[in-house]
Amino acid sequence: MTPRQKRFAWIASGLAALVLVAGLLLYALNSNIVFFYTPTQVSQGEAPSGRAFRIGGLVEPGSLKRDGTRVEFVVTDGEHQIAVSYVGTLPDLFREGKGVVAQGRLDDAGHFTASEVLAKHDENYMPPEAAEALHKAGHPSSIDTLKAQ
Repeated sequence: MTPRQKRFAWIASGLAALVLVAGLLLYALNSNIVFFYTPTQVSQGEAPSGRAFRIGGLVEPGSLKRDGTRVEFVVTDGEHQIAVSYVGTLPDLFREGKGVVAQGRLDDAGHFTASEVLAKHDENYMPPEAAEALHKAGHPSSIDTLKAQ
């Protein structure tokens, strides 16, 4: 093998290894990424089925039902509502009419089973899509969020 062929073989081997590592990295990231959807997007079928995702909006007033550590509530963006169930301890800031982000899965009946619930006292870290949907629905607390971004 000539020196030129050896150099080409090393470069080709290095590129193949780089492609392999990049492919494995992207595969690992893809399986761990959790996307955010609004109740409207979930109602329109944009959310993945059989895969975890996050849903955010406001806890609809009057929808909270507790039975020990099992909690059921409705998340709304002002246009659509999604029923959520959760088993566990809720955050201290969790209240009806306040913002919430829940991570979990959607079943075939359109019911969201949360594995994690994050509550907030304002919408400072609400994704822009959710803040915009709430603003369009007439919730004034989302206006500050839109201005901040």
